[in-house]
Amino acid sequence: MSERKIDVYNHVMPRAVADRIRELAAGKGDMVKRVTSIPMLYDIEGRVRMMDQWPGYQQVLTLSSPPIETIAGPGDAPDLAHVANEELKKICEARPDKFPAWVASLPLNDVSASLEEMDRAIALGARGIQIFTNVAGRPLDDPEFLPIFRHATNHHKIPIWMHPARDARVADYPGEAKSKYEIWQVLGWPYETSVAMARIVFSGMLDELPEMKIITHHLGAMIPYFEGRVGPLWDQLGTRTSDEDYSGILAAMRAKGRRPIDYFRLFYNDTAVGGARSAIRCGLDFFGADRVLFATDCPFDPEGGPMFIRETIAALDGLALPGDERAAIYSGNALRMLKMGDR
Repeated sequence: MSERKIDVYNHVMPRAVADRIRELAAGKGDMVKRVTSIPMLYDIEGRVRMMDQWPGYQQVLTLSSPPIETIAGPGDAPDLAHVANEELKKICEARPDKFPAWVASLPLNDVSASLEEMDRAIALGARGIQIFTNVAGRPLDDPEFLPIFRHATNHHKIPIWMHPARDARVADYPGEAKSKYEIWQVLGWPYETSVAMARIVFSGMLDELPEMKIITHHLGAMIPYFEGRVGPLWDQLGTRTSDEDYSGILAAMRAKGRRPIDYFRLFYNDTAVGGARSAIRCGLDFFGADRVLFATDCPFDPEGGPMFIRETIAALDGLALPGDERAAIYSGNALRMLKMGDR
């Protein structure tokens, strides 16, 4: 029997969603160009044929970037999210052997509509929700967005997929109008993810919502590699700041027997790092195998689909992990978190 491998973070852009985005997003960014030019995002039959190369391989579907709220205003975003969720549901219902689950998109620029769409999508079978590292430039720890995290965690008890969001308009230097050489994506996205994680940690959200399960894309981004900074430097939080008092944050953490770095280890994370074995090893050493889930970022590789799948499997297999850790990463953690015992 083939080993089951559940890819928890890959992307699709169904034609109906792409068509609607084209209508709403004229001139609104480079990611629109990117996601409407990769056939494997919308050619589901071709995608299934590609997946057949790896017996036992399955995908949990998420909608591709760009974030809905960067394309549509509050008046159009709920409808776009509705269309996206209906399309992902159809794909999974047509081929449950390949796509056993899907993740709901939300119109994050309308919190009330997001709560309604979350309820609707979960009732339809979604196993979680996808958010982005900022909401049209606003941080996730903005109190306005807290009801979304509360509802997902306390009411539905579902995991939250967190994808980086940044575009070329975020310049690399203050004196420039835009980011050059696609630095905004290659280096900017890991930074965005790390910043969002830090804001969630220091805002106290993980204490307020101790059952919250956030899956970061790209294996915790910069955090595992910078363990030597995340640990001792944030143990000194406030020593470099003269206009705000952060002492209460550290005191509250210490009262719970924790350091800042301990909170970063509470995130769940995927293996979508382009097949870089050393990066996966680093992430596993930092988070532990029980908080790492197999994912590939398919189809955003130079081959338009198969490369990241092939290379991620090769990297994981090359680590010669103990059997229980291997099974947890490839499928066990996903089955437990997504409550997929029936799939």
